[in-house]
Amino acid sequence: MKKRHFLTGTILGLLLTAATPLSTFAVEQTDFDLETTKDLYDLCVVKADNPNYLPAHWACKAFIKGAVQYHDGVSDKDHLARLICYPEATTIDDGQAAFATWAAANQNNAEYMKELPVIGLVRALSAKYPCSK
Repeated sequence: MKKRHFLTGTILGLLLTAATPLSTFAVEQTDFDLETTKDLYDLCVVKADNPNYLPAHWACKAFIKGAVQYHDGVSDKDHLARLICYPEATTIDDGQAAFATWAAANQNNAEYMKELPVIGLVRALSAKYPCSK
């Protein structure tokens, strides 16, 4: 009896996997390594129906929050000029949207997409929130 349940479950699982749209698998485990701007982009635009949505969603937000906190912490008038000058009410969601928009527009730029994700993020946020000199 156990063999039959196992076989039925396996067949059902294979059928469901075959019926699942490929876009559901857009996030690869390697994206979580965050080695490139494309990795960050993949995590930040994952759809809610993706099985990796929650970890990808929070990894994206945490990366943005950490990078912006670091930027804010090391940039001041006396040492390092600010690269990103966002309004006070700007949220992580705003930053995520700005990055996703920038990355979508630059996804065919292999040089940008292969850069470290923090560089792509700063490019995106400084384009959206430039600093006046």
